[in-house]
Amino acid sequence: MPAFVCVTCGSQFAPTDNAPAACPICEDERQYLPVGGQRWTTLDAMRRGYFNAFRQHEPNLLGVGTMPAFAIGQRALLLRMPQGNVLWDCITLIDDATVEIIRALGGISAIAVSHPHYYSSMVEFARAFDATIWLHAADAQHVMYPDPSIQFWSGETHALAEGITLVNAPGHFDGATMLHWAGGAGGRGALLSGDIFQVVPDRKHLSFMRSYPNLIPLPARTVQHMDALMQRLAYDRIYGAWWDRVIESGAKQAVATSVARYLRWIGN
Repeated sequence: MPAFVCVTCGSQFAPTDNAPAACPICEDERQYLPVGGQRWTTLDAMRRGYFNAFRQHEPNLLGVGTMPAFAIGQRALLLRMPQGNVLWDCITLIDDATVEIIRALGGISAIAVSHPHYYSSMVEFARAFDATIWLHAADAQHVMYPDPSIQFWSGETHALAEGITLVNAPGHFDGATMLHWAGGAGGRGALLSGDIFQVVPDRKHLSFMRSYPNLIPLPARTVQHMDALMQRLAYDRIYGAWWDRVIESGAKQAVATSVARYLRWIGN
């Protein structure tokens, strides 16, 4: 049976004889269905027209993204660590070339995903590399492809390895997660934020939304709580969800400036 993939969000569903009636992730107010309605594809079909590209962002951190862009268009990040590599966020396409390249780079021991919009083909990646998927339990209802590889964590933080910590920052989703890499940015610390903290095009500021496509903002108290959680961490760089959405330095100050700007306009 095929494991159908939603063309709009890129989420892979558990195998069924026929395509699902709908995509609950896209029917949620944080996503959307396009004017033409629900569309489905499969990995086999994608492999005929898409491929994955790799780019090194800094030592031990590589981006992995699909060309041409598919669904939401995010790229994943492969964090190479002595204790085992971590795939941060996920993409839909996995093919033989991707598996061969990642194996040559040391494989994947753990997969961590910021929120359900990027669950993508996480189960396929986990099976290809015998990896464990770590998701926050608050978002368990959004898993469209249950699998034994998925482990749920709860609370504010979860240590994946020495110097690698998942931090729950509820806002975009209740289980919204960012990854803190203490050794990133030459030891100054890096935050892998997905779009929980959304790096905007000027690469000097960020924003914070319940829904980006539907332009639904978060309340002031939620953004203040997210900011307070991250103020405890040491970091100087933020990697957002797309190739060029990176604040190379001064990221912690950029968050403070962006939070103040957001609160000034959203009101308390």
